[in-house]
Amino acid sequence: MTGQAPAIILGIETSCDETAAAIVMRDESGRGTIRSNVVRSQLDEHAAFGGVVPELAARAHVEWLDHIIAQAVDEAGIDLSDIDAVAATAGPGLIGGVLVGLTTGKALAAALGKRLIAVNHLEAHALTARLTDGIKFPYLMLLVSGGHSQFVLVRGVGDYQRWGGTIDDALGEAFDKVAKLLSLGHPGGPEVERIARDGDARRFKFPRPLLREARLDFSFSGLKTAVRLQAEAIAPLTRQDVADIAASFQAAVTEIVATRSRQALQRLQAEWPDMAPQLVVAGGVAANRSIAAALAAVAEDMGVRLVVPPIALCTDNGAMVAWAGAERLALGAGNGLDVAARPRWPLDMPDMKVSEDAA
Repeated sequence: MTGQAPAIILGIETSCDETAAAIVMRDESGRGTIRSNVVRSQLDEHAAFGGVVPELAARAHVEWLDHIIAQAVDEAGIDLSDIDAVAATAGPGLIGGVLVGLTTGKALAAALGKRLIAVNHLEAHALTARLTDGIKFPYLMLLVSGGHSQFVLVRGVGDYQRWGGTIDDALGEAFDKVAKLLSLGHPGGPEVERIARDGDARRFKFPRPLLREARLDFSFSGLKTAVRLQAEAIAPLTRQDVADIAASFQAAVTEIVATRSRQALQRLQAEWPDMAPQLVVAGGVAANRSIAAALAAVAEDMGVRLVVPPIALCTDNGAMVAWAGAERLALGAGNGLDVAARPRWPLDMPDMKVSEDAA
């Protein structure tokens, strides 16, 4: 949307184990510029547990968020009073962490007399490619992260159609659980990918759940169980065993994601024959080279534009939240200080729509 007044947005993200804040500017032509993007990971706090501990995550957000916001404002070269709105993740996510960020956003908005924008974390991922690549609506998004695996048709700000998702574990969660099973580090995705480079992906034939079904859903629980049973069957594991299991697991999920993406793109081309097809990939799992290469091959084969934002903007960050806030602000949207934090918040809920009388 063009013709809007320039806006400077503070974005706050605390939905999981990254404490993040950013300053993003949206100009009158609708282009965005990241003025700062500060992320503090909590890997050290959670490493010993092999996964994110919600209570520890919330405490770390309380301890660090004020410092992260101050750093973001300082790096942007502005005063806090210069912002036009505060955008804060209101869900979905770990409710303790979401409450920390949203409450801080409310306090800042009230103290500064600025508009508050409660951002859906999934919408922030969905709109990131518009910030980085200027992509136009509509487009198909594949979101693959620690908490989400789904296809969403992005038709506009607040206008989403969910085409399929996971019926059990998200893909990033499956990577983490396999890594923990194999006594690898946390987060699991990079560790599984690292050791898989030395493995034989053909040694173990793991299942590809739902692969022969037409629906665009994922299931990774059975695959994870097959990995566990195989590991138990050949225990004690050598380093080569671990590498072969990791490589075979990665090959399975890569085939699943590539096949499902091809099916989703075929549906896109059938339902929108006059549209130049576009696939946006978001979420931390987008960093996996095997999956990225498979998706690139599918897109090239089908003549589809593939957009993958820089990995720092695919994982959780404040810039994506600020940009989602900027997109909503340009349409006149905002929230009262009574807006609630939500542990679950699907993108296709009616309350995601931007009201025509939002302004």
